This record gives sequence, structure tokens and C-alpha cells, in this order.
Amino acid sequence: MQVPVRGGHGCGPFPTVREQRRYRIVLAVLVVLAAAFGIGLVVWDNPMPLGSDGFWRIAQMRTTSVVVMAVVAFCQAAATVSFQTATNNRIITPSIMGFESLYVAVQTSAVYFLGAAGLVALTGVPQFVLQVVLMVGLSIALYGWLLSGRFGNLQVMLLIGIVVGGGLRAVSTFMQRLLTPSEFDILTARMFGSVSNADVSYLPVAIPLCLVAGGLLLVRSQRLNVIALGRDAAMNLGLNHRAELIKVLTLVSVLMATSTALVGPMTFLGFLVATLAYQFANTYDHHRIFPVAVLVGFVVLAGSYFVMKNLFYAEGVVSIIIELVGGSVFLLVILRKGRL
Repeated sequence: MQVPVRGGHGCGPFPTVREQRRYRIVLAVLVVLAAAFGIGLVVWDNPMPLGSDGFWRIAQMRTTSVVVMAVVAFCQAAATVSFQTATNNRIITPSIMGFESLYVAVQTSAVYFLGAAGLVALTGVPQFVLQVVLMVGLSIALYGWLLSGRFGNLQVMLLIGIVVGGGLRAVSTFMQRLLTPSEFDILTARMFGSVSNADVSYLPVAIPLCLVAGGLLLVRSQRLNVIALGRDAAMNLGLNHRAELIKVLTLVSVLMATSTALVGPMTFLGFLVATLAYQFANTYDHHRIFPVAVLVGFVVLAGSYFVMKNLFYAEGVVSIIIELVGGSVFLLVILRKGRL
């Protein structure tokens, strides 16, 4: 809660009353846009008469896609903001730890060893849970090995994550070159993140995982604020920096693994969302950054699908457009001078 003092300044998460009012306006606008795009995706251009059984059947199918978008936006936003805070670096994303590379390697291996039927063998709730467990297990092993030791080093962990991801991509590329053209075409459809990759049967598992991991990160918002000050400052304030880092990175792993196993790789979505959220929220307080980031993620994802589907009739390229825009923003941030 902000306590105004002379000159309009405060001691809360916002420097002035004006900034606090601006945050509330931004949050309200994002809520309206999210609701508009969500409802639009469900009811817009429904070929059946309004109120008929066919109309509601189609609306129910579309609602499933909207729920998937909400889950992905929640995972990517919360994970990326938390990861950037933990690493004290706003130009990297959790993808650096090799989640997408592991997903591609699993999909490619299935087709390489089992043929086109391999992708069918990967569908189902047990297979979905197995992929999530593999990704989280790899991350926890990496964190436990590189951060719990006496000379634990976050930078070394990130570098090893890059190397592991590069190795998995190299193995995947080698196997892809040995596939037949028909098998490669089938595999290509799973290589890009898409809402159509998600199965409704995965949601009863994915949603609780997201809510638990995201809820725990939200509860730890004050600790994240302290972590953002840096290792030395956090330790001086009495925080066990290394232990807190492992907890945060483990929760980030759960969110990223769930999102990737659900829809596939979306490398730059989280970066784009986090960058916009920092600009819109304009505060250090993670308790206020998280809602903005999640809403921005849903608006970007749902808005892109709505525009590409209803204006350009090309919803299949949404993930490519998001990656292109996100990659461009990434390069802009890298080359930009000044804050951020």
C-alpha cells in the first residue's frame, strides 16, 4: 500500500500516485482486451445459428483452445519473469535451459525409431506426464549439481544448459536428415508451438501443475523482490540466496515443462511478454508484475490467433509470427542502450 508524502512521492511499489493510477488503468485495459479476444475466439464467425445446439458445440470446442492459450500464457509469463529475476538478467529466457531442445529430441526420436506411428505413441496423458517429468528431472539434476555445491555458480549452470540444448538439437537434426520425406513432414507439424498440438485430456494435469507452481511463485513475490537486488544484498538481508534460487528455478522448470509438453516450443513468447510487462507495470514488485505479465501473454497469444484466423485465414502461422516478433524485440533489446 502506497503512503503519499509531500511532492506526490510514496514509499510503496510505485514512486507516485500517478504511477499507481497508471498501473490500475493498464491492468483494466488488459483485462478488457483479454476478455474481448477470449470471447471473440469463442463466438466470432460461428457458422451455426446463435443459441442452437450446434452453436454451443462449436463454442465448447473453441473454449478448449482458449483455455490452452490461457495455460500457455500463464506458464510462459510467470516462468520468464521469475527466471530473469533469479538470473538477474532481462535478456535471457528459461528456454536457455534446453526445454525446447529436449521436446524436439523426444518427438524426433519417436519418429526415427517407430516411424510415423511414433507420434501416436507419444499421445496420451501418461506420455504427457512422462515428458514433463523428463524435462523437470533434467533441470533439477542440473540445478542440484551446479548450485548446491560449495562452488555453485549460476553462470556456469546457464552455459551448461546452452551446451546441453545445443547437443540435443544436433542429435535431433542428425536423426531428421535420416527420415523419409513423409515422416519429416509429419514431424515438422510438431516442431512449432501450436495450440492444435494440445489434447483436451492433458488439461486436468496441466492446469493443476500451472496453478500450484504459479501460485507458489506469487506467494514468494517478496522473496523475488529481494533476489532481484542481487546475491550480496539478498544475503545481507538474511535470505538464503542459493536455496531460494533452487526453489524458484524448480518452479520455473515445472511451468516451462508443462507449456512445452502441451503445445510445443515457443522460444520468444516469454521474452516478449516479460519485456512488455516490465514496461507496462513500471514497478519492481513481482506481486504486481505477475498479473500484468499473464494478461499481456494472453492478449498477445489470443489476439494473434484472432487476427490471423479471422483477417488473414492463416492461424497455423501464429507461432511463427510470435517468434519473429519476439526475436526482433530480443535483438532490439540487445542492441539498445540505456535501461532494461
